Amino acid sequence: MITLYDCATAPSPRRARILLAEKGVAHDTVNIDLRSNEQLGDAYRQVNPQCTVPALRDAADGILLADNAAITAWVEARFPEPPLLGITPAEKAEIASWNWRTEFEGLAAIAEAMRNSAPSLANRALTGPVDYAQIPELAQRGLARVQQFFVTLNARLADREFIATDRFSVVDITAVVAADFARVVKVKPGEQHPHLMRWREAMALRPSMSL
Repeated sequence: MITLYDCATAPSPRRARILLAEKGVAHDTVNIDLRSNEQLGDAYRQVNPQCTVPALRDAADGILLADNAAITAWVEARFPEPPLLGITPAEKAEIASWNWRTEFEGLAAIAEAMRNSAPSLANRALTGPVDYAQIPELAQRGLARVQQFFVTLNARLADREFIATDRFSVVDITAVVAADFARVVKVKPGEQHPHLMRWREAMALRPSMSL
């Protein structure tokens, strides 16, 4: 049986939830309480020494996957329909490129802004087992990067239904999570992003996006 180690309020495990839903993969869920730092406790360290969510265990294969990159690659290979990482070499490359950009320019920028400014995350500027001090200047840079990311996505979507190719892909999952989670740093798509807002409204029609 497949087990997803999840947290309902965090963006990274939401990516895995949406992916599994789009693939129609049945799984059990174990919720990890990040607010109480359960991810840093001994019990969860035995599951994932990186102390992060999501993690995915497949008892049949005897594997434990500890990040979205590994989870996505394994799920796509194990459950190839519908294809979310592309079909042709060109599609695969375009999806890989835009997914990396969305992670780096979007999700990482949001994390940079939030984790370097939130009082509750003092000395927890990065996820994982090691404590790192906040750098306030990085929070300001992160905010600027998020705003530019929305400009980039809006331009990309000017004449497109999906971000990477002409069909729904993992990039759309990553970008939905980024666009929604930006609220934690008080940034959201607005009137200046009409194409991005139209795309987000279309994505909302997919049942998986309510997860």
